[in-house]
Amino acid sequence: MGAGVIRVLVADDQRVVRDGLSMLLGLLPGVEVVGTAADGDQAAELAGQLKPDVVLMDLRMPRCDGIEATRRIRARDHDVQIVALTTYADDKSVLDALQAGARGYLTKDAGADDIRRALSQVTRGAAVIDPAVQHHLVDALTSGAPRPPFTSPDGLTPREVDVLTLIADGLSNTEIAHRLFVAEATVKSHINRILGKIGARDRAQAVGYAYRHGLTSG
Repeated sequence: MGAGVIRVLVADDQRVVRDGLSMLLGLLPGVEVVGTAADGDQAAELAGQLKPDVVLMDLRMPRCDGIEATRRIRARDHDVQIVALTTYADDKSVLDALQAGARGYLTKDAGADDIRRALSQVTRGAAVIDPAVQHHLVDALTSGAPRPPFTSPDGLTPREVDVLTLIADGLSNTEIAHRLFVAEATVKSHINRILGKIGARDRAQAVGYAYRHGLTSG
């Protein structure tokens, strides 16, 4: 296995989907499929054994679903990234997957370029949310009673609010640094403090927090 190869575990209860994804991933440069799983229990077990970089995780599986498997894998090994890949873009599954620790969420009609981009981004620490799924995520987080005005919860400083807003808008650390005219190392320090203050494990959960508190520029 050469340097820079992204090792992927595919988890889906439908064999035709597993085989199709494995074949597709096998054609992508810099990607190696290290295993496949037919349910969440097997996915969690194989993730522990094979130590993949990324698990492409179906959310609707028997015995143990993908959300619980994601929670188990992330609790045991934060180096393994999860990209939820599902037919359903409903509100509950989006939120549950991200809260369980998934860094990305793609629908199963995602193309090869979308999947390759998602794999590359999550291994670099970025969050990836399919635009169609993001729409449902926003709907879920903005539904119900009107939110009160934002009052800087959890002790966030104005600059940390700025950084969190840009994270929610999908900007990378480099892009945030350029936008705020600061060093990228400064952005990383801000992000570490933000995650600690809001109790988020990663950028994906920070995005959910930002939407819940109205921290978006759109």
